[in-house]
Amino acid sequence: MTSMRMIRLQPALIVILSGVVAAMHIGKIPPAIPVLREALGMSLVEAGFLLSMVQMAGMLIGVLAGLAADSIGVRRSIIIGHTVLAATGVAAMWAQRPFDLLALRGLEGLGFLLTVLPAPALIRQLVPPARLALYLGLWGTYMGTGAALTLLGGPVLMEAFGWTRLWGLLGILSATAALAVMFLVPCVQQASPAPAAAPASAEPWWERLRMTLTSAGPWRIAVTFAMYSSQWLAVIGFLPSVYAQAGISGKTAGALTALACLINVCGSVAAGRLLHRGTCARHLLYVGFINMALTAFLAFSPLTADAPVLRYVAALLFSAVGGLIPGTLFSLVVHVAPNARTVSTTVGWMQQCSSFGQFLGPPFVAWIAGLYGGWHLTWVITGVASVIGLLLARGVRFDRP
Repeated sequence: MTSMRMIRLQPALIVILSGVVAAMHIGKIPPAIPVLREALGMSLVEAGFLLSMVQMAGMLIGVLAGLAADSIGVRRSIIIGHTVLAATGVAAMWAQRPFDLLALRGLEGLGFLLTVLPAPALIRQLVPPARLALYLGLWGTYMGTGAALTLLGGPVLMEAFGWTRLWGLLGILSATAALAVMFLVPCVQQASPAPAAAPASAEPWWERLRMTLTSAGPWRIAVTFAMYSSQWLAVIGFLPSVYAQAGISGKTAGALTALACLINVCGSVAAGRLLHRGTCARHLLYVGFINMALTAFLAFSPLTADAPVLRYVAALLFSAVGGLIPGTLFSLVVHVAPNARTVSTTVGWMQQCSSFGQFLGPPFVAWIAGLYGGWHLTWVITGVASVIGLLLARGVRFDRP
């Protein structure tokens, strides 16, 4: 029992759980859109902006938020980020107009970035190098886990208590996460044999930005992540619409989508364990992208139109094995950063490119679907993204982290 308590209280795990809480703020919007439209008179366009606001924030200021995290300190950045998320969550309970919620959503985007961008750098300080890949693989699960939790639990809570209570509850969870990081996560480096680096604040921010954006490693990692995130969100995000066209009820479609989202965690955890055992990171990226190309074909090709079970199994494999990619990239990002003072900046650049992919990928897939009268060409678009990801993985030497 004592050993289990020690595992739960490991500082690195607290950081990972804080990321899951931050991701829950992102995942609360899709199931809440029908409720918000009725309660606040929100138009479909306003609902679309509410969905994309966080991606827009990441797309516009991801690298700048990473710079800020490196400047103010990674642990302090997470605490500030969760404080912002807590304040906006509670304030949203008094929102009366769509504009109020949109403005608060923009602040949520900033809080989310300040919370998740410095996490890999902080985990790097908290765990010994021999176990770093394992923990960063676990970190790669934060988005899928948090989004799935609110996809599953959000509708139940809103039906029982209303959308404002859901927002308030998530605000309280973020306040709890901020306190946990403040009191349970040390502010000194742990288990790091390397000499302490000079603080990032001693180096001009533009110099850290220049080093990050003129290095090949951050660019390759960032664009590779964009090739993954653009197709993953396009497929998973439109699964409810695909199922609705097939005559599946909304609650069933939501549960099926939540499972497809949550199972992504399996790939990220597996990536961390495999990297920890010495598996080549490049090979994991190959497997992830090849799997996404093949399973997207099975999930959307007209050849499988009469096999709905096969299509859903393909969607599950698309997400599960595809999870090898974020788990691997989060393990690599701390190694491709120009130095220890630019880790959060590098993660910010990766987040910015990822958000750009998420912002453009789903609308492009939807446009093609509308143009050709169905989702049957989705696999072509995701296949192109997978080929680009494979080329990027092939063009760089990924050493064992």
